[in-house]
Amino acid sequence: MLVRRVPAGPATSAMMGFTDRGDGDFHVDGPADGLDLLRKQTMAGEWTWLRQAHGADVVTVTRLGEGSGASADAAVTTVLGAVLAVQTADCVPIVFTGDGVIGVAHSGWRGIVEGVVPATVERMRQLGAGNLLATIGACIRPSHYEFGPEDLDAVVAVTGDAVRSMTDAGNPALDMAMAARVALEKAGVERINDLGHNTADERFYSHRTRGDTGRQVSVVRLEANR
Repeated sequence: MLVRRVPAGPATSAMMGFTDRGDGDFHVDGPADGLDLLRKQTMAGEWTWLRQAHGADVVTVTRLGEGSGASADAAVTTVLGAVLAVQTADCVPIVFTGDGVIGVAHSGWRGIVEGVVPATVERMRQLGAGNLLATIGACIRPSHYEFGPEDLDAVVAVTGDAVRSMTDAGNPALDMAMAARVALEKAGVERINDLGHNTADERFYSHRTRGDTGRQVSVVRLEANR
């Protein structure tokens, strides 16, 4: 698991974690006892995990564990010790930090079209977030993401032509990481860190390239500076 601690304002910091296949399967429909153990091993604290719906709904967590199992694609909080999580196999996971506020978003192409990124940023700003940092985790990259022309046009209508790409085989592709980046920039997020990981790599779960049913997880916890 990749773990990073980043500043989240003058009084708080955020602990981020990004798992891969070797850390276990975080699919939310797996055995409950096994999932509880995996979550505890991954990041201590009360988790808010989501049943992602490829939309733009955002859960605001006001107490530890609130919203767990909610049908939504993003969560934000100012609660110290709260752990926010999204599960992915190809879609873009985004972890947000900024001035005492943290957030996560599951950003697939439908979520981009629906507006999950600006919805998450807006909710964080309503909670007082400034100086936002967005970290993009492992996702499918265009070399392995052949995409139909009608769906590609729907994404381009929101993001512009920068997301058009080609697969290694020379077929039309969608650059999902670029789509997330464009959405972030349009929402006014200037600090963006793309970890550069490709779920086509066998290190990760990928439904698109291998038909995997497993999921990796991206998590973040808000902490007070000592």
